[in-house]
Amino acid sequence: MVENITVNIQNSIKINSGVGIIYVDPLGIGEETHDADFILITHDHYDHFSTEDIRKVAKQESILVIPEKMSGKARPVSSFVGKTESVTPGIQCDIKGLQFETIPAYNLLKPFHPKSAGWVGYLLQIDGKRIYVAGDTDATKEARAVACDIALVPIGGTYTMDPKKAAELVNEIRPEVVIPVHYGSMVGKPTDGKVFAENINPPTEVVFKLEF
Repeated sequence: MVENITVNIQNSIKINSGVGIIYVDPLGIGEETHDADFILITHDHYDHFSTEDIRKVAKQESILVIPEKMSGKARPVSSFVGKTESVTPGIQCDIKGLQFETIPAYNLLKPFHPKSAGWVGYLLQIDGKRIYVAGDTDATKEARAVACDIALVPIGGTYTMDPKKAAELVNEIRPEVVIPVHYGSMVGKPTDGKVFAENINPPTEVVFKLEF
């Protein structure tokens, strides 16, 4: 399953799966692919909700999944997709065969992602694996309660966890594989990945998908 996951920049993730092609927070998309079966958005910040990049991956049958509180902001992209579904934190969904839970994503002390905003991470059930895409979050009680096989967690600091805090979370939830995201470009340094990996306890394997 890990080989079917790519990370473009920040939290821009693509997953090829048995239920279709899934994009999370598409950003920095080069060629227009129009191949998305599902487009999942974690929150409305510009580096996670990019109208232009959604347009590049969307097709007539695409399903766009967004946090409920950004429904108004998402209206301009409704013409790019076939259907828009809104979600709230802490629910279970089955949308056209894609099964997932929404995990609250928020900061504990920083002001950038308040819990009241209703932003989410996604815990996807895909091809027999539970894949946690954390979104912009700190090591919250909800994140620490996640049981998953593969985790994609932000490590760039400033708006999210830094490498050491992210490693503490991963060591607590103990996935088989962790993929660090959200670092090395707009926030954080490329070397944050090395710091993160040095603080991960075995047997969790660190896999790098971002390239610098």
